[in-house]
Amino acid sequence: MVYVLLGGGFEEMEAIAPVDIMRRAGFDVKYAGIGGDMITGGNGITLKADVAVADISLDNMDMIVLPGGNGGVKSIGKSEAALNAIKYAYENGRFIAAICAAPTLLGKLGMLKGIRAVCYPGMEDDMSGAIFAGNVKTVRDGRFVTGQAPGAAVDFGLLLVEVLKDKAAAEKVNGFIYYK
Repeated sequence: MVYVLLGGGFEEMEAIAPVDIMRRAGFDVKYAGIGGDMITGGNGITLKADVAVADISLDNMDMIVLPGGNGGVKSIGKSEAALNAIKYAYENGRFIAAICAAPTLLGKLGMLKGIRAVCYPGMEDDMSGAIFAGNVKTVRDGRFVTGQAPGAAVDFGLLLVEVLKDKAAAEKVNGFIYYK
């Protein structure tokens, strides 16, 4: 099970594109809402959460995904249930993915020490302990996947499929959507 955390003000491209791509690859992906079941992103698009963040099935979680958007990241950082889910993933060897501003939250939690990562340009100093990977769209370092910005959302989603299954699965989805 993959859970994508949705807090008010999330970046829509980073929440929708990766979920679409992972579902095309056959993964069970659920939006976990913070503060309700209808969550509005930073650009006014509202998504319906599949589950409340407090109801995430931690034992069945394979990956947790944090979209960016300053409002969304702040919402995640203020939610005890969201932080507990992220900490559970970290402490139990689950995959953790974050894009745009969200890697900065992982840095603040001390999870990126010695990990190669990217984030929204200009926020690199906020990824405490991370090794900035340069001007690339996505990076995988062990069980961490990070993405740069909204424009990297498709690459990010394809990398998540590759991490969860394999390169052939990602290439199959890529061929279907005619991305590259």
